[in-house]
Amino acid sequence: MNEERYILFDQYLQGELTVDERANFEKQLTEDPELASALESFKEMHFQLENKFGQEQDREIFKENLSRISDKYFNKNKGKVASLKPWYYVAAASAVILFGLFFFDYNENPSFDDYNHPESAYFTERGVSEETLKQAEDNFNGKRYAKAIPLFEAILKENTSPEIQYFYGISLVEESQYDKADTIFKELQAGNSAYKEKAKWNLALSKLKQKDYKACKEILQTISQDYEDYDEVEQLLDELN
Repeated sequence: MNEERYILFDQYLQGELTVDERANFEKQLTEDPELASALESFKEMHFQLENKFGQEQDREIFKENLSRISDKYFNKNKGKVASLKPWYYVAAASAVILFGLFFFDYNENPSFDDYNHPESAYFTERGVSEETLKQAEDNFNGKRYAKAIPLFEAILKENTSPEIQYFYGISLVEESQYDKADTIFKELQAGNSAYKEKAKWNLALSKLKQKDYKACKEILQTISQDYEDYDEVEQLLDELN
């Protein structure tokens, strides 16, 4: 495990490098695709795993477990592990996972990212600007949700179809605009469109992202067993129990 590289990545991302050091590092990134790729992987590790270990109490448990693993497999003393920043815990844990050494029992709640895989949008709506519709579709499918939201809002002024509302609601959750998303999904679940059960599922995911596990579970229990992805509903319910 290249600890020096992780330290450099962290200092760069935290803005702790001097102007000259930052310029030199960015020059290395342009000249070394492997280094640039490693930095992107490091950033992704942090984004994915920091959510799982975001609570201070959970992080302390994780640190203790990581210390034990580090002693056994990396020959590091506990003082060194304890001195690492949260990003180093992420990097170290990820390396352990990659080598199949992640043997400790860590009890965690289900993650929004584990269940969040929105379907692609292919709009067939009529009566609205085709250009705006195409832009909304492209931005949604490209995961540029912040750009998709105002486009959906413009379309909904002309056409309040369940299809547009549904993808608008997903975009709102992705951008953590939960109140607006709740309003959209509750309206859809109260109707009889093809998006009724999908709206319930995404409303549950919205609660999961907010770590409101009780509300998430209650919503999941209202989803019909005829829902096309009911196996995921059951799996998430099992994890919440």
